[in-house]
Amino acid sequence: MSVAATVVAVYGVFSLVGGVIGYLKATSLASLIAGSLSGGLLLLCAYGIGQDNRIALLGSLVIAFALGARFFGTWLKKHRVMPDLLMILLSAATILAAGAVLLRH
Repeated sequence: MSVAATVVAVYGVFSLVGGVIGYLKATSLASLIAGSLSGGLLLLCAYGIGQDNRIALLGSLVIAFALGARFFGTWLKKHRVMPDLLMILLSAATILAAGAVLLRH
């Protein structure tokens, strides 16, 4: 598995788990839906990246930018490490990893 696929897969797992934790801690249905949807799509993208699929790279970039922007906004207000800063860092890692693969192709 490529580095980009691994980074995107880790991001997907964290998104899924984070959505479940958000639901369990705050009974936030929005967290469960958003975490499940974004996490599932990121795992699908990770598989696609492993198959050398350019659309999967672009999809992971779109999701990473969207989640990064969302969590950056809340981090500016609350300065929480979990989940905000962690998701920002995972977004950045995904953007760097997927972006590097796209630039090589």
